[in-house]
Amino acid sequence: MAQHEKFNFGSLQELKDKIQALGLQLPCTEDLSPLAAPVKIGGRTAPNGMAVLPMEGCDALPDGGVSELLRSRYLRFCAGGAGLIWWEACAVVPEGRANELQMMLTDENAADYAALLEECNWAAEEKNGVRPVHILQLTHSGRYSRPVGHIPAPIVPQRDPILDERTGVRDDSAVCSDNYLDSLPARYAHSALLARQAGFDGVDIKACHRYLMSELLASHTRHGKYGGSFENRTRLLLDAVAAVRKVCGPDFIIACRFNVFDAHPYPYGFGQQKDGDVWAFDGTEPMRLAEALVGAGVQLLSNSAGNPYYIYPQVTRPFDTSSQGIPIPQEHPLQSVERLFSFTALVQQAAGQVPVIGNGYTWLRQYAPYFGAANIARGACRMVGFGRGSIAYPDAPYDILHGGMQPQKCCVACSRCTQIMRDHGRTGCVIRNGAVYAPLYRQYRAQADARAGKAAEGAPELV
Repeated sequence: MAQHEKFNFGSLQELKDKIQALGLQLPCTEDLSPLAAPVKIGGRTAPNGMAVLPMEGCDALPDGGVSELLRSRYLRFCAGGAGLIWWEACAVVPEGRANELQMMLTDENAADYAALLEECNWAAEEKNGVRPVHILQLTHSGRYSRPVGHIPAPIVPQRDPILDERTGVRDDSAVCSDNYLDSLPARYAHSALLARQAGFDGVDIKACHRYLMSELLASHTRHGKYGGSFENRTRLLLDAVAAVRKVCGPDFIIACRFNVFDAHPYPYGFGQQKDGDVWAFDGTEPMRLAEALVGAGVQLLSNSAGNPYYIYPQVTRPFDTSSQGIPIPQEHPLQSVERLFSFTALVQQAAGQVPVIGNGYTWLRQYAPYFGAANIARGACRMVGFGRGSIAYPDAPYDILHGGMQPQKCCVACSRCTQIMRDHGRTGCVIRNGAVYAPLYRQYRAQADARAGKAAEGAPELV
C-alpha cells in the first residue's frame, strides 16, 4: 500500500504521472462527449450521463417533510444540470429513521414533495432546457436507527462483535424478528406509491452502508428464512422489489444502490472472502445479486462499498482529512478510487444493458470528468455520480457541459459534511457554503463534545 496523501495536483498530467507511479489502472480521456450523451433508464431518459448521488442532509421537518434547507438543496441540484437526481434516504418506517430530521414521505406531506418536484423541474428546465430523472432512495436505518434525539435505537438482523458496542447493541433484544422483516415490503411499497403520486420517476431500495437491508445481505449467522443461505439473505430485498413493482406498475423505475464490498470480515460482511481478512474481496455473491436484481426487474443500479460510520470510510469516500476518531488510511486515495471504479465495472458487466452509476469521483476534483468519460466510453458504467461533490458543487454538471469544472468550487474532501452527520446535525458543505453550514458545523461539534463529556469515563462514543 502507498502512503496516504492529500490532493495536490496542478494539472491533469501531474495526476496521470502519479497514477502511473502507483501502478494503478485509471483510464482517462479528454473527450468528454460520453458525459453529454442521454441515458435510457427503464421508460425514462436522463438527458446526460451525470448524476447527483444521495447524501443525507438530515434537515427535513420533524414529520419528515420539506424544510427550507431541504428545498434549497434540491433546487440547486436540479438547476445544476445533472441528468439524474438520486434523492437522499427517505425512511419507510418511523423507527427506521437515522435522525429525527431524516426525510420520510407520508400521506400528510406527500403534497409538499409534489410541489417541490414541480418547482425543481421548473428550475431545471429554465436553466438547462430539460428536466432530470428523479429517483427517491427508500431506507430502513437498522443498526444506525436513531429516531428520537441522540439516543441509539438499533434494529439489527444479527449480532456483530465488531459493531455492537459502538452502535448501542447491548443484547439480543435489538435483533428483529422474522415477523418484523415480513412487514417491511408493504412499507416499501406504500412509500413507493406515495413517491409515484408525488411525481418521482422511481425509487431505490437502499442496500448499502450497513443499514438494515445492507446488513441483511451479510446475515450469515442469523437463523430462519432471512439468514444463512444467499437466497435467505437476499429475500427481503427481492421481496421489497416485487412489492414495489406490484403497486407501482411496469413504467415506474426500481433502482438499487447496494454495497459490493463491506470491508468487514466474514461472517459479518458482504463481498468478503471467508479467511477473515477485512480487505479480502470476493465478488461472487455481489455479482450474483446484481444479476438477481436485474432478473427481478430492477432498471438502475449503483454500487457502493464500506461503512462510512466505521474506521474505514475511505472505502466509501476517499478523503484528504478524516472525521473525528478516524485513522489515516494505509493506502493512497487513488487506490481507494481505483477500487470503487473496479467494483462499478464488475457490476456493469453483470447488469448487462441495465445502466450502472459509478461513484468515487469526488476526490479527483476538476479532473473527475476525464475519468468519468473514460469509464463510460469503455463500458465500465453508464453514468457518473457525485455525492459529496454535489453538496459542494451542485452546478458541476452544467459547468462540465459548458467549459469545464472550476477548481475553486470543488469539494476538498475535508470530511466536515460527514462529521456534521456523525454529530447528528444538518449536513452541508462547510467550505463552499460556509455562510450557512460553518456555524452549524461548530454548533454540532460543540454539542457532540458536550455529550461525550457527560458520558461515563471509558464508554465508547456511539455513532
